Amino acid sequence: MASKRRSTREPSDIEEQLDFFVDAPPDDDEDDDDTSDDDVSFEDDGSGNDGSSSDEESVYSGLSELTDDDEIGDIITLKNDSESDEADESSAGEEEETESKKKITEEAEEKKLEEIETEKETQDSNDRDQRIKDVSSKKTAKKLEDKALPKKKLRNQKLLESHLNRLNEEKQETEEKDKFEEDKKEDKERTVDISSLPSSSNEKQETVDEYEYDSSDEEDIRNTVGNIPMEWYDGFDHIGYNVRGEKIIKPPTRDELDEFLSKVDNPDYWRTVFDKKNGEDIVLTDEDLDIIERIQRGKYPDATVDPYEPYVDFFTYEKMIHPLTRRPEHKRSFIPSLSEKEKVSKYVGAMKRGWMKTRQQFGKEQREKEQRDVYYNIWTNEEDTVLSKRQLSHIPAPKVRLPGHAESYNPPPEYLMTEEEKLMAKSKEEYSGRPRFIPQKYDSLRTVPFFRDFFRERFERCLDLYLCPRQRKLRTRFEAEDLLPKLPKPKDLQPFPTTLALLYVGHTSYVRSISVDPTGQWLASGSDDKTVRFWEVATGRCLRTLEVEGPVQCVAWNPNAAVSLVAFSIEDKVHIVNPKLGDKLITSGTDQLIADYKQPEEVKTSPLVEWFEAEEKKQEEGFRLCLKHFKPVRQVTWHGKGDYFSCVIPTGQNSSVIIHQLSKRRSQNPFRKSKGLVQCTSFHPTRPFFFVATQKHIRVYNLIKQEMTKKLLTSAKWISSIAIHPGGDNVIVGTYDCKLSWFDLDLSVTPYQNMRHHKQAIRSVCFHKRYPLFASASDDGHVIVFHGQVYNDLLQNPLIVPVKVLKGHSITNGLGVLCCEFHPNQPWIFSSAADGIIRLFS
Repeated sequence: MASKRRSTREPSDIEEQLDFFVDAPPDDDEDDDDTSDDDVSFEDDGSGNDGSSSDEESVYSGLSELTDDDEIGDIITLKNDSESDEADESSAGEEEETESKKKITEEAEEKKLEEIETEKETQDSNDRDQRIKDVSSKKTAKKLEDKALPKKKLRNQKLLESHLNRLNEEKQETEEKDKFEEDKKEDKERTVDISSLPSSSNEKQETVDEYEYDSSDEEDIRNTVGNIPMEWYDGFDHIGYNVRGEKIIKPPTRDELDEFLSKVDNPDYWRTVFDKKNGEDIVLTDEDLDIIERIQRGKYPDATVDPYEPYVDFFTYEKMIHPLTRRPEHKRSFIPSLSEKEKVSKYVGAMKRGWMKTRQQFGKEQREKEQRDVYYNIWTNEEDTVLSKRQLSHIPAPKVRLPGHAESYNPPPEYLMTEEEKLMAKSKEEYSGRPRFIPQKYDSLRTVPFFRDFFRERFERCLDLYLCPRQRKLRTRFEAEDLLPKLPKPKDLQPFPTTLALLYVGHTSYVRSISVDPTGQWLASGSDDKTVRFWEVATGRCLRTLEVEGPVQCVAWNPNAAVSLVAFSIEDKVHIVNPKLGDKLITSGTDQLIADYKQPEEVKTSPLVEWFEAEEKKQEEGFRLCLKHFKPVRQVTWHGKGDYFSCVIPTGQNSSVIIHQLSKRRSQNPFRKSKGLVQCTSFHPTRPFFFVATQKHIRVYNLIKQEMTKKLLTSAKWISSIAIHPGGDNVIVGTYDCKLSWFDLDLSVTPYQNMRHHKQAIRSVCFHKRYPLFASASDDGHVIVFHGQVYNDLLQNPLIVPVKVLKGHSITNGLGVLCCEFHPNQPWIFSSAADGIIRLFS
């Protein structure tokens, strides 16, 4: 193998290798055979040859091709056995190589010496001697290199063995670490440090210098000014200096437009913060946001920290009979302290001698001393004492008003008067008798003439000082809390609805209107899903469902408990239905009352309304009467006795309000002219008054006198609903501009109190018939319950206190709660919303 390798080499390679051996420095430790592995190092000559044989190169290449499954120990033993056989074969070839190398190197050196001597004979003799010395040193180095070749071979072999041993040890360590990690996963409660694992004897502990690396707080610092306020650099063009001492120029400032564009275009704007110190934007990472979120929630910044990790309480978890330590107490714990004894004796002696006194004794002595040390001046007069009192009550004179810009000798142009203004000032001066100052402009201060009103002003000032009486104004101090009315606590105003009790689920669209029967046992609801449903209040069960031809706008239960009728409006029709719920005598009596009607010969009714009786199929479902109007009906309202009911037609112009009488089946239009866009109507509970709410005003009509008695001014843009107190003297108004107004009819035509608790439009308001409660429903999804106490004493104003905000409805297509209604007997409230669910709060 060696002979083949010699034949394939080229002369150029041989010359390069010879140059390497000639230029190589001599080994200082060539006589030491027992060199350690750590002192040996490989030198690369640039040609890829490191001085080792081809067999050694094959061993290294074989190590690079090892896989994780091969046993390194087996390969080491095989290599050691084969090396002894190959060493004998290669020794003969290497001796021949060394002899040929010697001959070639000697010839090359002789040629170089001859050329050097011929070219540089003219040079100085000292230089020639120096070169001869260099040549001789190279020859000695070559000879030493030839002698060191077998020693290098042995040293490389030792290096190979140590390298293989190190690889074997590293593999064992990795296996031990993998086994340790598996044990750690199985038993999570054990905490073992990896540094405690057994390490090999040949492994060296590397020491790391702590000053070699930067801390995490300083790794991004570019500005070296330190921890100072950056406002100090507001007047400069830079914000500090970098590590090289150069100025850090301020970044260009961004205006509102740039800020808006960055909000729109930059997806990471919400997580970008500005670093004032370095003058740059920093985008927070997900880890930073996680830490900030945890700090805001009051948690630990590090998610791995467990503040409630299990621990063993050695002193309380087990009841012990004997103490933890049996060491007897020291003798000094039973003997009184000598130092304390000395202090006590010292204090007792001081108290006996009167040196040590209590606070009461010390204060008494101070008061006696003050009374003794009073000295009187016998040379003073009584007048002086009077003057001193007068001086104490002295009121200083008010200061003279300082001159302004108009009194300047060179005032701004806007203070100068025009000719018209000067004429007007002169006319006022003649009328009042007091001269008025007219601003004038001069080029310089020396051209300013004498002030003609100087003596008059001084004289008036002197008159003011000794003739005008002075008065000290006493400022009344008051707290801000004194301006607010003292309201009772809501818990003292119970009962009122607070919690969600039942859900009435069945409608699939907006539930626009609900109504409770007079007994409080049944509930009627109308929705946009073209159904009218009747519910049992106590259980939330749907008892009946009537399918109609269109969306239901309004549902109203007859307030008379002796009649079982429900009226609801669908487009331009109003249907009157007998729900057939409750007492059978009442339902049969209601049907008999409608059936006994006899049409008179002459009926005075409005031609705008037609009365029909329901068909036979519909009568089986409960339909009894149908009133067809000329335009869509928005609201239906019953009178307290249950015989009259009114219908609101917003687009009816002069016929916007029509009143129907059920017993005589006739209709009438009470108004000849339209006073505005009518929104809703209501009957007075006890008096013959009729309330009509237009877009901005509420008119109160006397039905007997047929005249308007009052006009309530709401200061609202659009009224949505009204409700009248059971006493009849107070009215609440809900508006689309988020305002709830309370009117006291005996007090004024303007609102007694305006409440702005809702954030969106108010859709419905209502009063409770028995309890001092009223409520408002809004598109914000909330129902706010108020305590509204009305007193019999007319001199005492109503007490209005918000007590509860009821939540639970979801907003659908911008609509929230559409209707609310109180239970007639209990402090409960029903609410219907655009989400199709009716809720009962109790």
